[in-house]
Amino acid sequence: MEKRFLEEYKEYIRKIGDRKALYKAVAKAYGVQQAIYPGSFIDISPSLVIPEVIYIDNFKGAIRFFKQMDGIQDYIEQNKEYPQACEISFIGQDYTEPLEIGQVDLIISQYAGFVGQETKQYLKPGGILLCNDSHGDATLARFDDDFELIGVVSGNNEVEQGELERYFKLPKEKPIDLKMVKDKMKGLKYTAAAENYVFRKIS
Repeated sequence: MEKRFLEEYKEYIRKIGDRKALYKAVAKAYGVQQAIYPGSFIDISPSLVIPEVIYIDNFKGAIRFFKQMDGIQDYIEQNKEYPQACEISFIGQDYTEPLEIGQVDLIISQYAGFVGQETKQYLKPGGILLCNDSHGDATLARFDDDFELIGVVSGNNEVEQGELERYFKLPKEKPIDLKMVKDKMKGLKYTAAAENYVFRKIS
């Protein structure tokens, strides 16, 4: 009989798809050693490929899941793809509130609001923001002077760094209304889109 957290995690992966290959591609491309995952819910896949990850979520289901930390840590240790011991921790609060953490190499933003905007102070200069545009997080990063678009991750989980100028353009070169993106918390229908976008913090 599997431990309850493992059953729950595997069921969650069946629903959302396994993002491990996504995290692995980005970690490998940019030498990521430490990450934060605001709005993570129970997606612990980053810890399989990144040695140090802090998960942040105020949802009751996530808080309950991470109470089984000993079992989670054992599972990661048995399945991780790096030689050093894993460091995994959880903060059960809203990521928009102040966090007592240091700066990291990577912020993961997946379907959890404006993660990049709210937590960029915890990203090292030169660090990486991995995000999609489901809620408009990638759009806000693209037009934020603190970030530079340096790549996209395709559906087959390969980091691509060419022809980036074709992204974030509306049909007929319409102007992009950032206020509408913020108000609706929804990405726009661009002429070219990627599954995920990679930004570097430049200041």
